[in-house]
Amino acid sequence: MPGFEENPNPFEIAHQQFERAANALSMDEDMRRWLWAPKRALIVTLPVKMDSQKVWTFEGYRVQHNIARGPAKGGVRFHPDVTLDEVKALASWMTWKCAVVNIPYGGAKGGVRCNPKSLSQGEIERITRRYAFEISLVIGPDKDIPAPDVYTNAQTMAWILDTYSMTVGHSALGVVTGKPIEIGGSLGRSEATGRGCQYVVREACRVKNIPVDKARVVIQGFGNAGATVAKLLSQDGAKVIGLSDSRGAIYNGAGLDPKSVMEWKGKHETLAQYPESENISSDELLGLECDVLIPAALENQIHAGNASKVRARIVAEAANGPTTPSADDILKEKEIFLLPDILANAGGVTVSYFEWVQGLSSFFWDEATINQRLESIMKRAFTEVYETSKKHKTDMRTAAYILGVGRVAEATKIRGLFP
Repeated sequence: MPGFEENPNPFEIAHQQFERAANALSMDEDMRRWLWAPKRALIVTLPVKMDSQKVWTFEGYRVQHNIARGPAKGGVRFHPDVTLDEVKALASWMTWKCAVVNIPYGGAKGGVRCNPKSLSQGEIERITRRYAFEISLVIGPDKDIPAPDVYTNAQTMAWILDTYSMTVGHSALGVVTGKPIEIGGSLGRSEATGRGCQYVVREACRVKNIPVDKARVVIQGFGNAGATVAKLLSQDGAKVIGLSDSRGAIYNGAGLDPKSVMEWKGKHETLAQYPESENISSDELLGLECDVLIPAALENQIHAGNASKVRARIVAEAANGPTTPSADDILKEKEIFLLPDILANAGGVTVSYFEWVQGLSSFFWDEATINQRLESIMKRAFTEVYETSKKHKTDMRTAAYILGVGRVAEATKIRGLFP
């Protein structure tokens, strides 16, 4: 990226964020090393027969960062740029995220380096099943529970569930979350990340005296989370003026209709050339004047080279790690109120927790109950992070880390050291 002046390695970025919280907590070096190092990192080789009958070899990962507060929890992404360091970073973010919303999980993440857009459905299934078999050594309903992430979905989880169940000889519905309703999935799960983001954006608008029904919103990334939060905030009366996906960005100062845009994307596989809009670049999108900017794509999107151009009053991170530490400092100088990923996108893992609990008890809730409980947890987490930021006179990201890292450290101390 032009102007990118810092190391974009996500694991190094995650470490810097951790260290800021550790410094605020006056954490000793022994505890820092203990908490930061991943507990377990598995690299697997995946030979897969393709439709051409040739065998291609893919590389996959599963990292369990910390399990002091409960079983490991985290998604699986299929992407051509997946690396072990990225997965390690994502696993650490999951640890702190689960602690911030105070659900009894540790952090994990998985990934396979592949390009799903160039693969058939059958090839994706075979990659998924081979990956599930290779990581079956470390996952399980009481050990590590995968979920969907970038370019994976409920069908992916169904294949993992089925493959794992074949290895243990019985149906283990609790081994994954984000699975289809027909095999133990939860109502409300598909919208959970976007809905959780909506709830904290509402709270941020309240403390910043921005009426939600008059807010101008820009969203980078129009996948599940981005499309959902666009729809929900639009229903709140907010005006969505800018949207983007991996192929282009669009703008309409009078407002875009998320439902209509979604229909266009479904037909054309891109937002570009949407008729009721102006085509703009991704950099221009991030620089649009607005009340709320929601990065909902990939890591390192707001960095030292473009953070000064951001003109939002609130930045709500629906993606994992979209803002680098140098960009954090710039946004803070500009007095932009940032809702960090480990708070703003925690709705997904929260409803995953609900799904896991429902599956283990074989008792399922209606969607209204799920959304009500999600709202309660997200509002409580926002309040705790906001109060921590005022107490420590710091930004919201550091406050969220102080809260999350502090809870994991406390659990670690209470459990003690074995042997």
